[in-house]
Amino acid sequence: MARIAVITHEHDRFQVRSGWLLRRDSRFMLFDLLEELKRRGHSVRVLSGTSATPEADIAVLHVDATVTPAEYVEYARLFPFCLNIGAADITKRRVSTALIGRDDAWKGEVVVKSNLNHWGAPEKQLNRQSRRAGKPEPFPDAVPFERYQVYASLADVPPAVFDREDIVVEKFVPEPDPDGFAARFWFFCGERERCTRHVSPQKFVKGEDTIRREPVSVPDELRALRRKLGFDYGKFDFVMHEGRALLLDANKTPGRARNLSSFIAAGNANLADGFEGLIRQVA
Repeated sequence: MARIAVITHEHDRFQVRSGWLLRRDSRFMLFDLLEELKRRGHSVRVLSGTSATPEADIAVLHVDATVTPAEYVEYARLFPFCLNIGAADITKRRVSTALIGRDDAWKGEVVVKSNLNHWGAPEKQLNRQSRRAGKPEPFPDAVPFERYQVYASLADVPPAVFDREDIVVEKFVPEPDPDGFAARFWFFCGERERCTRHVSPQKFVKGEDTIRREPVSVPDELRALRRKLGFDYGKFDFVMHEGRALLLDANKTPGRARNLSSFIAAGNANLADGFEGLIRQVA
């Protein structure tokens, strides 16, 4: 049995006590995967910050921020093996394959997004928690971006947008479906995975809007991109456009969708098998 360490930011709340029984709970999908691993006999220790002695057989770098601070990456290197140490940067400029510039020949709709993951909400949360603790903000330059902005063409995008580092412009290509639009979500841990096509009446497909879902295969170009980006565990959001996979988002700390809890839970055993496969590799 392995000793597993989870490296989190010192001001992140990986797990909390909830309910009248004060049971542990979390907003992260990794929590459920680890609960399955504990049922199998592995031990799990959540490390808040970088001060604890790095004693574990395998670790997971689970800092909920778009760019993991360098001190956490260096701390992660002290463990025999650490998942996602190569995925410390998940900015849109690094992961998205739908990016376009002001001189691109793209003729369709475009969307303006934050360069940060999840509109910069994780950075905003960590900054707030740090201030409450009387410490400096860890991400003082993070600019939250409240919503996507869709334009009919590149020509309609204000020129100043292309001069900003905190936002990006992407091709807006919702995957059409007879019932609306589709997006594909690929969850993986080691060699185990699950990839599902979700259909929604909304152009921006989210879990809570799903009216139908079906298993689909993972394109080879995404597997190659996963290796390039250094992901051992996580979730990729993508669409198919003209026979090609366009990666829109890569998340190293995927959350739990409450309305899809049973759907997510059904894959925990499979992902736990993938985690144990990584443990065997380390051994």
